[in-house]
Amino acid sequence: MPGTIPLIGEKFPEMTVMTSHGKIKLPDDFKGKWFVLFSHPADFTPVCTTEFIAFARRYEDFKKLNTELIGLSVDNTFSHIKWVEWIKEKFGIEIPFPIIADPQGNVAKKLGMLHAESSVVTVRAVFVVDDEGTIRAILYYPLDMGRLIDEILRLVKGLQLVKKYGRALPANWPNNEIIGDAVIVPPAATVQEAEERLKTYKCFDWWFCYEEGKVPEEDVKLVRSFLERASKPEIVVKPKK
Repeated sequence: MPGTIPLIGEKFPEMTVMTSHGKIKLPDDFKGKWFVLFSHPADFTPVCTTEFIAFARRYEDFKKLNTELIGLSVDNTFSHIKWVEWIKEKFGIEIPFPIIADPQGNVAKKLGMLHAESSVVTVRAVFVVDDEGTIRAILYYPLDMGRLIDEILRLVKGLQLVKKYGRALPANWPNNEIIGDAVIVPPAATVQEAEERLKTYKCFDWWFCYEEGKVPEEDVKLVRSFLERASKPEIVVKPKK
């Protein structure tokens, strides 16, 4: 239906967009890769500038997760290009990912990025799309709250592990207060399966069983490194005089 916001578990809607790197066909041009499409209210705004620098500094981390980044705002391509130049000039930071130009707001409307907070600029939406073009997560932030980029990295890696192992991840994974870096086994579907779960896994009850050592230690350490970086105050980029 026109104007319907795509949902988690649905295929990302097909569209051709103009970006600062040329035309891109979504999701086809990223087949075999995950991608994070994130919107920002406007170019040349303080919060958005800090986010773009943070995304750029973590671009290689996303690449290692087979994940591409795509920005979007209702500004045009000329504005995007100039803003990227300004960031490089002032902070010495290259913005390596494309930014979708959406001056008519067509993409924003299709993806539900225009909220009551403003009818002319996009909220800080995040769409995480897997390597088969399926939407795996959707986040929304208000205009005045910058995103925690390391949490988005944790989210992407976590979703990849969920898809790979068919397990669920608890709160604050891999530092959960109850089961640490263990993963949660999906609930049993039959009485017999419920009884077997108690024999096969560690359980608090048949509906709450978990599995230790399922995720390789290197993956656990990687996600913890994202969380540790996020917890440390560090000013590494200062404007050039």
